[in-house]
Amino acid sequence: MPRRNLSPAPLPAAGDFSYFVADIAQIAFVLLVAFLATSCGAQRNPETASAAARLLGSPVKISAPSGLPPAPIPADNGPTENSIALGRRLFYDTMLSSDDTLSCASCHRPDQYFADGLQVAKGVNGQSGARNTPTVLNAAYSIAQFWDGRAASLEQQVGGPIADPKEMDLPHEVCVARLNADPSYRDQFAKVFGPGAIAMDKIEKAIAGFERTLLSGNSPFDRYQYGGQKTALSAAAIRGLAVFTDKSRGNCAICHIIGEKFALFTDGKFHNLGVGMNAEGELMDLGRYEQTRTEADRGAFRTPSLRNVAKTAPYMHDGSLKTLKEVLDFYVGGGSSNPQLDREIKPLKLSAQERADLIAFLESLTGEVPANAGPPAKN
Repeated sequence: MPRRNLSPAPLPAAGDFSYFVADIAQIAFVLLVAFLATSCGAQRNPETASAAARLLGSPVKISAPSGLPPAPIPADNGPTENSIALGRRLFYDTMLSSDDTLSCASCHRPDQYFADGLQVAKGVNGQSGARNTPTVLNAAYSIAQFWDGRAASLEQQVGGPIADPKEMDLPHEVCVARLNADPSYRDQFAKVFGPGAIAMDKIEKAIAGFERTLLSGNSPFDRYQYGGQKTALSAAAIRGLAVFTDKSRGNCAICHIIGEKFALFTDGKFHNLGVGMNAEGELMDLGRYEQTRTEADRGAFRTPSLRNVAKTAPYMHDGSLKTLKEVLDFYVGGGSSNPQLDREIKPLKLSAQERADLIAFLESLTGEVPANAGPPAKN
């Protein structure tokens, strides 16, 4: 197969349909996200879903930045100015934790590209979780949330950390009671959902609606690849892009997909990379297997997007790799040996120059953080 021209927004060479296939796969991926988010919302509480489809206020259009497709929006949770403002307030409110010390933003910090910079998440009373905190940026495009995919939508994801004893440790009924006791929250919820008591599904919808505005694109790569700006990438980053896409070298794009019109840098699937083995060669975390009980999912975790990857260290589901160099060294080593190791994980043969170029390319994926996404002004 002829090698692709790596100029901005390249057309495939004759007989090379890989970019078109990648775009078809990613478009199907985005459509599936929208379908699952809508159907799961309806299945959870049909009566509330019907009411939520009539959120008060004018709908707000969420514009996707360069390099990203339109964000999937569930039919029962279309954003409005009031719903986004409510979700933003909740996202930064420590009232949603048992001891009033943690908010969603405690682990998803805007100054850390909505990750936390820690190896594993920290909950109330300094408790350590088992997994690294993924960024919320571009989470709107994920088919399944959490490393193991146990939540099928952002709405379902929201409620998990609030009640988790090792995270925010606030039972849902207590969370709802707290907010109902606050007159300002009662008024704000009424402006979004209409009259009625605050309920957990309304809390989840509001926070998820805000999180869908957290889109990050228009990176140097996007300006080069999709905007036609030939000077947006350095020579090293352009060489790194070639390593990234070359099946005989990096082969990174096999899971971190780049399309002709946009790039999510993920296949949305679950893979065992050989991460998280103890000295005896045993898996420390079973990953997706805990949800499916399918042997092929043992030790498999969701493919994260690589957007902003240079800003969201440490890496892997257990935060065990501190730098991008350590990540490349891990892949050059071929992962570890276990029966469920993904068939695409093979030792990479990369020169020192190719590794440096690949890191330069990954650094070019740092995009813009959306405006008005930080803590809201206090009344």
